[in-house]
Amino acid sequence: MILCCFYQMVEFLYSPEHFLQDLVRSTITLLVVIDPIGIVPIFMSLTRQMEKAGRAEVSKTVVITAAGLLFVFALAGTQIFGIFGISISSFMVAGGVLLFILAIELLTGGWRFIGSDTTGDTGVVPLAFPLLAGPGAITAVIISLETTGLVATVLSIVFAIAATYATLRYSDRIYRILGRRGSLIVTRVFAVFVAAIAIQYVVEGAKALFGL
Repeated sequence: MILCCFYQMVEFLYSPEHFLQDLVRSTITLLVVIDPIGIVPIFMSLTRQMEKAGRAEVSKTVVITAAGLLFVFALAGTQIFGIFGISISSFMVAGGVLLFILAIELLTGGWRFIGSDTTGDTGVVPLAFPLLAGPGAITAVIISLETTGLVATVLSIVFAIAATYATLRYSDRIYRILGRRGSLIVTRVFAVFVAAIAIQYVVEGAKALFGL
């Protein structure tokens, strides 16, 4: 892992354009999968009885928990796969299928969670998991780790989580601007990108599995 980080730093020094392309691609992919704008209506619904300070606290809990989960898979995802004897190629195919199902649910108006009747745990379930750091985001992180390396993956998590925190922190303003219909449109557009990413994952994973 240390050698991998060193190699990426050398690559950045000698070819910053390539590293930045990988970083931008990984960050955009993670943002599309997380879909912070699409989560705004859910966040507002779950925190509708809270004061502004309460929403801010939930926002912090959400991003810290989600970031922790994603960092664990970024740093130890390969080892976790090794324990269960799973190859990255098979995970790409399985993850791609899950992402595609997620995209269909988003396009057809389905939600990725069952309504919560809790208050104190709102920041963890369902917002942090499975909405933010769910199977889709974990899949994106694992595949990014394999295709772009550890440094780009970790930075993409930092940028995506920062953008998500800013979105949730000012969710009331965003919701007033977009409205429910506007938020739904953004979610549907993101869903198309998720579907395209999912198909690409399946294709690349299948090629690696069958040596094509």
